Amino acid sequence: MADEVVLLDFWASIFGMRVRIALAEKGIKYENKEEDLWNKSPFLLQMNPIHKKIPVLIHNGKPICESLIIVQYIDEVWHDRAPLLPSDPYQRAQARFWADFIDKKIYDSGRKVWTTKGEEQEAGKKEFLDSLKTLEAELGDKPYFGGDSFGFVDIALVGFYSRFHAYETFGNFSVEAECPKLIAWAKRCMEKESVSKSLPDRKTVYEFFAQRRKKFGVE
Repeated sequence: MADEVVLLDFWASIFGMRVRIALAEKGIKYENKEEDLWNKSPFLLQMNPIHKKIPVLIHNGKPICESLIIVQYIDEVWHDRAPLLPSDPYQRAQARFWADFIDKKIYDSGRKVWTTKGEEQEAGKKEFLDSLKTLEAELGDKPYFGGDSFGFVDIALVGFYSRFHAYETFGNFSVEAECPKLIAWAKRCMEKESVSKSLPDRKTVYEFFAQRRKKFGVE
């Protein structure tokens, strides 16, 4: 029996992008169901009754929630191809540490850059760039965070690249000027079809955030 795989997703979600990339890396065919986050479907609420958020991966009728957990699930279920996490336990732990760092530091500080202004935005911008510099130091001269092969930490971070143009425009700064190695890494990732086809256009993302800023009353 063939696996039935469904993804409840939203095009601009960096968390959804992670799952799209992981599925593409593994070559898994799936049905993508786009959700309206401001009018959530009964199916989403049924599949994720606790957090009521996307992404949700539904594998043979069973829902898995939270993007990093989903990516690890995908790696464990389809373990016979394109490994995403290292086989060494210590390296796996390190990969999980940095993915957790990305969720705790990059998402929240990035959000401050596009949802606030003035001193609050400046504080968010400093935290965002400081966190990126920490990640750039961890990357070092390696092609990818795990070494020579694209993997878990790359998947956790690369979706944010689609938001950099919006962050830079609203915050009046350049990520490339501050973190050139990180931008080189992002461009390297974008050469992979699994990434380039999973990330939305940067200008479309900027327009989406510009509309959201207006609704938040941030000008």
